[in-house]
Amino acid sequence: MSNASIPLLDMYRTMLLILRFEERCNYIFMQGRIPSTLHLYIGQEAVATGVCTHLGHDDYALSTHRPHGHAIAKGVAPRAIMAELFAKKTGCCQAKGGSMHVGDISVGMFPAIAIVGANIPIAAGVGLAAKRLGTDRVAVAFFGDGAANEGAFHEGLNMASIWDLPVVYVCENNLYAASTPVSVAFRIEDIADRAAAYGMPGVVVDGNDVEAVYEAAGEAIARARRGEGPTLIECKTYRLCGHSRSDPRTYRSKEEEVLWEENDPISSLGERLKRMGLATDQSLAAIEQEVVDLIDEAVAFAEDSPAPEPIDTLNHVFYPHQAYETAEGEG
Repeated sequence: MSNASIPLLDMYRTMLLILRFEERCNYIFMQGRIPSTLHLYIGQEAVATGVCTHLGHDDYALSTHRPHGHAIAKGVAPRAIMAELFAKKTGCCQAKGGSMHVGDISVGMFPAIAIVGANIPIAAGVGLAAKRLGTDRVAVAFFGDGAANEGAFHEGLNMASIWDLPVVYVCENNLYAASTPVSVAFRIEDIADRAAAYGMPGVVVDGNDVEAVYEAAGEAIARARRGEGPTLIECKTYRLCGHSRSDPRTYRSKEEEVLWEENDPISSLGERLKRMGLATDQSLAAIEQEVVDLIDEAVAFAEDSPAPEPIDTLNHVFYPHQAYETAEGEG
């Protein structure tokens, strides 16, 4: 795939939007203005961006307890995510999800699933529905290296494989499952090697190179659309923050963090764009200002939005007895 056909500037903007959004969330959280906790996506922006750039409005993304980046890349409005973090009625889940459950099914982003690995078999179910309905929709499940040691990983991949489901599994290997390093949790070098056990392709890619992620994801998504089944993509990356806001990161060295900071996917792409003549310092600064303005607007929207009323807890709740009564009445 030639560089000319890759939307590098658009992906640069998306990655920068994810980064600045997460940095602002961190700042606001430290001020005590966001309830609950945060699992920030800083450092992994290239994965969500490179994958979701290929997804259409009708395709699906299924995320984890670290979902903000996936949601933004899939097209959920930043103001709706921010309002959700503020627990406001205008939030993308109307204040019922919070940070670990953001989503908007109208743009194909399932409300995120915080149970580690739980979205993997659900993605198979989504893929099965797409196949049974005769659509060309694709489901993408994002998860970390820790989830690859959950039973749900093996069950989900096996099911997707034997039924040739249109699912792409994206393992964001950021080297640590909370504080457990991959070196003590795996006896293999590449998690993608596990794909062979289920008869599907396994691909390893530099998760800090958005162009490499874009190309690998493009092939896997096209394969799924053709009805050729699932793919497991392992993106080697690194979170430049703690597992959550309460994580002091004492399990890894400062030297390691500095090494990965030098391989930051956003600044790397910015330099590449300038070398290619696709951007200048001035044009990149203009994108930065556009992103900052968008986040400022999102925060103002969240702050000005109303809090939910107690009665709202009864909305969007399924009552089995109502379904039973309806069925009885129809009978």
